[in-house]
Amino acid sequence: MSTTIHGNMKRLRVAVGIATAGRPLILKQMLQELGKQCRQPDLVVVCASGNEDLGDIQLEFPAVVTLFAGRGLAQKRNAILRRVSECDVLIFLDDDFIVHPDYVAATESAFASDDAIAMTTGEVIADGVCGPGLDVAAALGALRNVNRTAAAEPCDVYSAYGCNMSLRLDLARKHHLLFDEELPLYGWLEDVDFSRRVAAYGRIIKVPAARGVHLGVKAARQRGVQLGYSQVANPVYLMRKGTYGARYAAALMMRNILANFGRALWPEAHVDRPGRALGNLRAVLELIDGRLHPQRILSL
Repeated sequence: MSTTIHGNMKRLRVAVGIATAGRPLILKQMLQELGKQCRQPDLVVVCASGNEDLGDIQLEFPAVVTLFAGRGLAQKRNAILRRVSECDVLIFLDDDFIVHPDYVAATESAFASDDAIAMTTGEVIADGVCGPGLDVAAALGALRNVNRTAAAEPCDVYSAYGCNMSLRLDLARKHHLLFDEELPLYGWLEDVDFSRRVAAYGRIIKVPAARGVHLGVKAARQRGVQLGYSQVANPVYLMRKGTYGARYAAALMMRNILANFGRALWPEAHVDRPGRALGNLRAVLELIDGRLHPQRILSL
């Protein structure tokens, strides 16, 4: 599939996969910016739950392949993985991740430089997920202000960040690597779980030259009580599965529980702290009585 170019560097077939739900206008803007890449992807696949998630992108971007899958992020990403079997590298981008024009080129270069690299993740120069969120204008302003040449060298990391992570596809095919669909809806920590399974077969690195901005759009995210439940259920599930260390899981759960209960009476405008605290409490009680499981958020 890949061919040699410029000496030892390989030309790789690079796909971009985008799972989306309930954000057609943001998706359209994101694709417009993706279309400005200095190295265009060979294939762009958008996976949604229904036509209402897509808006008019099929009119604006006829080259985009669209798929449909269930509501869960893991289901959508697995559908994308099955569609891009002819490619060498798959870049997963969130539908609210705005990329620098060099992103695809930097990612391809990293994979072509070292066959031991199994996954990469880029440099998030601004992230609205922990605040009220960013708009596209703010993202473009931040991207214009970064130096064209990244100063830092690529470095090994524990896991890729789900809003922008890339995978060497021959490893996925050889080892039947898919996202765990037991992590429903938003699939909280699905990126860590997938990364740690991929790490058995190669390096995971951060590529500072692959830059972008995560808008952290609040629309179409799961309800506070569901996320609160996942903040306990998912780390416990992954710890039992062996893809997340007990110390990391305990620290993450405690940090989230303290933040949610500590801010429940004075919540931020953009965070449903009471709902998350209620979800935390229910999960802890179900951990005690043995009913805890990530899938139980579907009944909340």
